Amino acid sequence: MKEPGVITGVSVDHARASVDEIHVAGGDGVRATVSDLLARDGVAEAFALQTCNRSEAYVVVDRAMDGASALESFAPTVRTGAVRRLGHEESLEHLMRVASGLESLVLGEDQIIGQVREAFEESRSAGGIGPVLEDAVTKAIHVGERARTETSINEGVVSLGSAAVELAAGETDLEGGRAVVVGAGEMGTLAARALDATAVDEIIVANRTLPHAEFVVNDVDASGEVVPLGDLARVAPTADLVISATGSPDPVIGRDALADAEGLVCIDIAQPRDVDPDVGELPGVSLFDIDALERVTRLTRERRETAAREVEAIVAAELDRLLASYKRKRADDAIATMYAAADRVKAREVDTALSKLDAQGDLTDDQRETVQAMADALVGQLLAAPTKSLRDAAGDDDWETIRTALQLFDPEFDAPPESLGGSDPANGTPAAVAEKSDD
Repeated sequence: MKEPGVITGVSVDHARASVDEIHVAGGDGVRATVSDLLARDGVAEAFALQTCNRSEAYVVVDRAMDGASALESFAPTVRTGAVRRLGHEESLEHLMRVASGLESLVLGEDQIIGQVREAFEESRSAGGIGPVLEDAVTKAIHVGERARTETSINEGVVSLGSAAVELAAGETDLEGGRAVVVGAGEMGTLAARALDATAVDEIIVANRTLPHAEFVVNDVDASGEVVPLGDLARVAPTADLVISATGSPDPVIGRDALADAEGLVCIDIAQPRDVDPDVGELPGVSLFDIDALERVTRLTRERRETAAREVEAIVAAELDRLLASYKRKRADDAIATMYAAADRVKAREVDTALSKLDAQGDLTDDQRETVQAMADALVGQLLAAPTKSLRDAAGDDDWETIRTALQLFDPEFDAPPESLGGSDPANGTPAAVAEKSDD
């Protein structure tokens, strides 16, 4: 029986890394990252999470050192200080904190739990989800749901889109204004909804796929217009605010498109960047990116400190439950393997003994039951102490003892003596077992 394994993780997020570093760490997407990790030695499971604010990867291996080796290729060009490496327990806790919004740029934002679910399904589609990550990520999502239903962690500014609007409101007068949202995905939709709660008169949505943009415009009450991305140079310079949130791998707003703008606030919440950084040099444009949202989110954090402490208590309790569950499974797997091996040996030796006794004279059913009961009692008494030791080892996080037990009671351990190369002439012990004892 295969050992359940341990989780090793790595994270590049907004707390330590720049937008560009997060993008570099993201690589080619969740499925490609998971497929790459599964191809590495010792990796049994893999999960990746990539958002505007974080790029993370997790693997399940037999030994933590194998996990560290497998993850060496993740974010190889990102500076060391921007990369956080996580052990088994740290990975479990971090996933819960991420899903609950405790690690988000906007504390408690709702978007992240959907992103975790999506990454979970993508990782599953790539063949990366097994029993260990199934329990870990499912528990993280459960914690995220509890955080939002049992506390006020998500009250107020809960998305980058709404944080961008709050930032814009501090930079320009939105009353009667004209806003352009670039991108009709989830981020763009959230930004449009946040704008709809302000006093803007018109919301223009620019997108490559016009039906998607129409959906966003129809979702808000303000006057709206739909334009293709090619029309940005026409509508953006006359707007008061531009919020860009596409999934394009390349910038969609260049310096030339905004050269004639005056008093325009442009906020780029895309990852990778939607707006060419040179736009910030234009005299008529004030350009802000994700990093600039920190001062807005700082105020949100101050308002949510009490709720955050409540969520942290939920995380701590759920982490204890999950760790206890993993420990029980590891101990139970090792104990089940040990008893299965002993039962095979017992069955074989009982059959041999009964055959020999039958040859000496017919055995009664009562005599057969006596022999069987004696064999059962011997197995139970001999394995009672190892069973307790294995459960104690799991409770003490002594995984080396668990691993050793799983290796000792492998299928070959109880093989017939002839298949193990004969007996040790000194004591009649199967040679292969004697060799193991000498190691």
